[in-house]
Amino acid sequence: MTQEQLKSAIQNGKFDGIFTKLYGAKQIEWQRNRYLTCIEEFGKIYDDQRDLRIFSVSGRSEISGNHTDHNHGKVLAASIELDIIAVAAKNESDIIHVKSSGFQMDTVNLKDLDKQKYHKSALMIAGVCDGFTRFGYQAGGFDAYTTSNVFKASGLSSSAAFEDMIGTIQNYLYNDGKVDKVEIAKIAQYAEREFYGKPCGLMDQVACIYGGFVAIDFEDPEKPVVEPLAFDIEQAGYRLCIVNTGGNHSDLTDDYADIPNEMKAVAGYFGKETLREVTLGQVMEAASALRTKTGDRAILRAIHYLQENERVEAQKKALQEGNVPVFLQKVNESGRSSFQYLQNVYTNKNVHEQGLSLALLLAETALYGKEGACRVHGGGFAGTIQAFVKEEDVPAFSKVMENCFGEGSCVCLKIRPYGGLCVDEKMA
Repeated sequence: MTQEQLKSAIQNGKFDGIFTKLYGAKQIEWQRNRYLTCIEEFGKIYDDQRDLRIFSVSGRSEISGNHTDHNHGKVLAASIELDIIAVAAKNESDIIHVKSSGFQMDTVNLKDLDKQKYHKSALMIAGVCDGFTRFGYQAGGFDAYTTSNVFKASGLSSSAAFEDMIGTIQNYLYNDGKVDKVEIAKIAQYAEREFYGKPCGLMDQVACIYGGFVAIDFEDPEKPVVEPLAFDIEQAGYRLCIVNTGGNHSDLTDDYADIPNEMKAVAGYFGKETLREVTLGQVMEAASALRTKTGDRAILRAIHYLQENERVEAQKKALQEGNVPVFLQKVNESGRSSFQYLQNVYTNKNVHEQGLSLALLLAETALYGKEGACRVHGGGFAGTIQAFVKEEDVPAFSKVMENCFGEGSCVCLKIRPYGGLCVDEKMA
């Protein structure tokens, strides 16, 4: 559809059904205006007479499985209402133009994807496009305008959502929408690892693009097993709250890299590549020798990994059975293990800044004697914590958190059924 046709369809309520599923009924009017603005901004920059497509890719919340994916572990995650949206159209060239709200235009030449020539978001675009061709798919030129409310440095995976967005656009514009979502996630991971130089697992990219609550088993990372879980946290009387402590991840690459490296060092002691091939009994029995070989922290992190995999299975079973108390118990256990043994709540480079530690203490205090749970969220070291809070306790909980971290720092999120999608395909 053209720009005017799309705007008319949104204004006449033809997108209200999908907006309700993605964002909730209370946000329909706000999302209408958001999408209309995105279309108008596209028209200001590019030729507005072409057929346009509208896309959305969600942020994600890691529910459990903290730092397990990079050692072929198990994860629980969910797609959330915060998302990146894009209006895009083919431009019949080898050039990609992406203008993101608040940022300079990114331009990528598909005939020259040398990663030394690109920076920041353009590097991600180049990496995804290179991945599409390397994985055997088509990649072509397009123009796009994007806007995002997935706040950065939040543990909600804004970078993975952006990579998945580029992949989703390529999928629908040049591959007839036939590329599997997990395949797009793997291409996005390739871009982040090979072009951006970040040693990430695959969980962020899969969770952003898949939709709903999902259990993911990365025993074979080339063919991760993704199991949707039909559970409605709001219907159970709880809200998923994310508290942004204001930290950033700009100087934490070494901290992140140390975690998989130390876990794999323990695995290497047993002649294995990853901890998925090692048992808790083996680590316990070899603890004395491992102290000399790998150091104490590596052992702590290895045991966290092995026990976290068991927690994911217990939480998956609890969600399938609707057993909320057990689910919350395991959320708290995951949080304690991440703090004490995985040790990704603050960086040793700057022990004076411990926003996550403070947020967890305040959350535990606010939830004391109430039904709820909290844990570090995402990769850790800075950014956000996660809490499950009873609906009636949300105002008091938010007040405690925002008193410390500022107005708007506590956000209650909806789990949405779609991760990455072409929105106009769902139009009524």
